[in-house]
Amino acid sequence: MFAARLIQARQLRGLSQRALGDRMGLGKEKGSSRINRYEHQVTAIGFDNLGLLAQLLDVPAAYLLADDAAMADAILALAQADDPQREALATLIPALVQDPTLLPKLVKLLDMPDREQAKALKALAAKD
Repeated sequence: MFAARLIQARQLRGLSQRALGDRMGLGKEKGSSRINRYEHQVTAIGFDNLGLLAQLLDVPAAYLLADDAAMADAILALAQADDPQREALATLIPALVQDPTLLPKLVKLLDMPDREQAKALKALAAKD
């Protein structure tokens, strides 16, 4: 999974293996080879280089190490949220996991057409 996320994050930033390796301070030739070995799972990455890669790609290190795509997407979304949003989501996620009836209701609400969704959200807010 790490290799696939590394490739995806590198391509989203429009970087070649050579450019990313160079930004890591490895030089263009050595850097290109090193990134290629990471992406082909020939070489394992150390924690220091993992942190540097994440920083250069502007993603959390946890994103690169996530077990599956859904987890990676959630990590990336949390990283992009501001502090108050992150705190609210940190409370909301465990609540959704604890009460399995809440999640399908929320998903159903999000699947509604915009007009209906706005009404449902307004009604939900009025309950407070």
